[in-house]
Amino acid sequence: MGGVLSSRQIAAMAEAGAIRVAAPLASGQIQPASLDLRLGPKAFRVRASFLPGRDRGVRDILSAFAYDEMSLEGDGAILERGCVYVVPLLESLALPADVSGAANPKSSTGRLDIFTRLITDRGERFDEVEPGYTGPLYAEVSPRSFSVRARVGSRLNQLRFRARPAGEGQGAQALTDAALAELHARAPLVDGELNLRDGVVLRVALGAETFGGIVGYRAQKHTDVIDVDRVGAYRVDDYWDRLPARDGRLILDPGDFYILASRERLAIPSDLAAEMAPMDAAIGEFRVHYAGFFDPGFGAGADGRPAARAVLEVRSREVPFVLEDGQYIGRLVYEGMAETPGALYGEGGVSNYQGQGLKLAKHFKTPTP
Repeated sequence: MGGVLSSRQIAAMAEAGAIRVAAPLASGQIQPASLDLRLGPKAFRVRASFLPGRDRGVRDILSAFAYDEMSLEGDGAILERGCVYVVPLLESLALPADVSGAANPKSSTGRLDIFTRLITDRGERFDEVEPGYTGPLYAEVSPRSFSVRARVGSRLNQLRFRARPAGEGQGAQALTDAALAELHARAPLVDGELNLRDGVVLRVALGAETFGGIVGYRAQKHTDVIDVDRVGAYRVDDYWDRLPARDGRLILDPGDFYILASRERLAIPSDLAAEMAPMDAAIGEFRVHYAGFFDPGFGAGADGRPAARAVLEVRSREVPFVLEDGQYIGRLVYEGMAETPGALYGEGGVSNYQGQGLKLAKHFKTPTP
């Protein structure tokens, strides 16, 4: 049966040697529908991002590009804002011929504006693992707003596995709008009106009443370093400017990084997974970072109804751009699970973003009025 592999199936792959680890898997590393990937003991600072191409390995490129090798052992190292690093991961793969992979930054990584992508040997696309791939994994890491401290075992991105029946392609088999409308009629995917455009359309919330007068946060230009493994350690106002509501509008300044939230509350069904995808670029001069996957069970309230908003990591492109309350800003693409996970998002363990509203990364203390 095809679909996104569950936590049980991921654990079985590790037991069978399809997922190979240089250190035992850590608690909580296997999520309901993905595997957190861990940084290894060395980072290579490189001049520019790259892809190895069909005939080369990442190490071949590093031998020519790397100009600074850094140890991530012990207390780790500072990865400077604006620089590009390539880090071999503790995980490697020996996938079956019918299993592929797709990677994305973890939610917390995206909210810190750390640009992170997965690279494989002989890879021609970022964040994709071809069916049957055997070899090491690497993370490209480039902090954009804050310099960060990372160490061996830090988790910045995650990998989702897909099984495909013989003869089908390796990409996501997204549910059609007709299928989503039928699902929504049985159990709401969002609160309020369902808007569909090759997935569930999300609108930005900029109304004064939504989050107590604050509609978002903008990253400050000059701040202290953030340790990616410290939770609840940093004061919001030392790193972020709060954005008050102003007539339902927000002007995005080019190059600045914003944390906003969706108008809609979401609930991901137990047998589906979802991923944020960009809207048509023609609707505006901005980019939604769309970090992270949405696991089965994300957003479901005690009664199963939608209870969590999508947090949006937004950057304007070349010109200032005006966002207005309710404007389309992104869409969720859904695909089926190969099986329902034994534990959904928010059930057991720590789920930092279940039931979230306008929420910064887990590294920050809860803001006070």
